[in-house]
Amino acid sequence: MEPGNLRPSLLIDGEWGGASDGGTREVIDPATGRVVVVVDEATPDDARRAVATARRTFDEGAWASTPVSDRTALLSKIADLLQRDKEQLARIETLDTGKTLAESRIDIDDVTSVFRYYAELAAVHVDRLVDVGRPEIISRVVYEPIGVCVMIAPWNYPLLQISWKIAPALAAGCTMVLKPSEVTPLSTIAFAKLAEEAGVPPGVLSLVQGSGAVLGEALTANPEVDFISFTGGLATGRTILAAAAANVTKVAVELGGKNPHIVFADAVADPTDFDNSVDHVLTGVFLHSGQVCSAGTRLIVEESIADRFVEAIAERARGIKMGSGLDDSSETGPLVSHAQRTKIEGFVALGIEEGAELVVGGTRPEDPRLADGSFFLPTIFDKCDRSMKIVQEETFGPILTVERFRTEEEALRLGNDTNYGLAAGVRTSDSARGERLVRGLRHGTVWLNDFGIYTAGAEWGGFKRSGNGRELGPSGLSEYQEAKHIWYNTSPAAAGWFHNR
Repeated sequence: MEPGNLRPSLLIDGEWGGASDGGTREVIDPATGRVVVVVDEATPDDARRAVATARRTFDEGAWASTPVSDRTALLSKIADLLQRDKEQLARIETLDTGKTLAESRIDIDDVTSVFRYYAELAAVHVDRLVDVGRPEIISRVVYEPIGVCVMIAPWNYPLLQISWKIAPALAAGCTMVLKPSEVTPLSTIAFAKLAEEAGVPPGVLSLVQGSGAVLGEALTANPEVDFISFTGGLATGRTILAAAAANVTKVAVELGGKNPHIVFADAVADPTDFDNSVDHVLTGVFLHSGQVCSAGTRLIVEESIADRFVEAIAERARGIKMGSGLDDSSETGPLVSHAQRTKIEGFVALGIEEGAELVVGGTRPEDPRLADGSFFLPTIFDKCDRSMKIVQEETFGPILTVERFRTEEEALRLGNDTNYGLAAGVRTSDSARGERLVRGLRHGTVWLNDFGIYTAGAEWGGFKRSGNGRELGPSGLSEYQEAKHIWYNTSPAAAGWFHNR
């Protein structure tokens, strides 16, 4: 499975084809600036046709009424094929996003675990009886598929993020239209072909790609859609919520974060603990060049250790080996595009203008071998405060800002002083303090003495402007289901309320 085999790349009405107007888009390798492949790019009419296909397929009822055992077997088959094609899929993901092959391989394993998890959960997520205290009444709550789902995924974790949507939707019995980011569509196209091989029936899964500006309204303002799941930026999320409001379409959005990583002095008293803490902060912010919605971009460190701790992180950051994700010696790859790098350069200029102290990075690498790619050095700003936009706004790049605190109360206040609430980390050797902090932080995921880990069985999502709804865990399945109450009177009699008969 190579990128050259991914055309035609639109899947509508069970058939692979090109765009109705013949439109295409070049997909660029961010490490080299070269064209990887050309894919078909859909029109709004193509998107509406994909939704109509999903609507008709769902309303005909064959997939929604398929026994749960058959749907879970299909999920397990997809998981097996993902592992069979792991190396090819990882290579495609690396060519598309620029991340290292090591990261892409982990992504494919994580995608596999999501399909296996929902295969197991769907088998035991059964209807329930409600005891109403009347022997003649059978009261049941049943869970039915929500219907036609539109799934819009981001460019940083293309296959991983869309798998969080596809797996529970298939488990629930929904039909769906996928729209990957136009910047990184390749692994989703490859997955759709794999899903066909696994036995997903025609019309259950459709795929269109193109920019949100072109396809967005046809997908999100469409009255035939029952549910929209979006992962991406705040501005686009607001647009989708507004578009869906007219039809009262259910929407779940994950809109990124500005995530604090709080480090107390007691967490680094031992040299080994110090090194481990530096390593976790470094990884938390610079993995995938900082293009992670849950990246720990705000270091909030206790004043007494701040200078030493920041210098240690800076020293490690200077040594990060950058290069093509296909090079096994690379520790991090490029930003996803030249446009994203330009955006990051703007944030760096803004940080300097705002008075933050540039400790390391802030420029493109000087290595001529990296000149054609969209590389940018790991960057650290010290002496930051909450008045600065680089502390307030999601940069989505390799930028770490440093704030300092003196008391536990101040640390908690800083950690919550953000419009976002996706994820946070706390490092302390005091378990009671750690429990106070993790309960007090208003973020959807909080790591204590760790950072960046997730599991398919635990819910993922944010507070505040990081979005609404949840993916993964039992709630991730519930998003794709409607709860219906069925009241069955086995011995009906007159109600006797009115007596004028």
